[in-house]
Amino acid sequence: MSLLNVVLVLIVVGFILWLINRFIPMAGPIKSILNIVVVIVVIIWLLQVFGIFSSLPSIHLGK
Repeated sequence: MSLLNVVLVLIVVGFILWLINRFIPMAGPIKSILNIVVVIVVIIWLLQVFGIFSSLPSIHLGK
């Protein structure tokens, strides 16, 4: 995936999140949880895109 595609996806996700926060009425704590979930999902996606997260499943803890 090219860097331009990554930037475009981040812009679209940010715009959609802004639209949800701006125009959909919901309680403050629910908005906060939604924002945190979206940020975590985007970070995990970015780690996978750049190949950092793909090596993590091969790490085994314990026996």
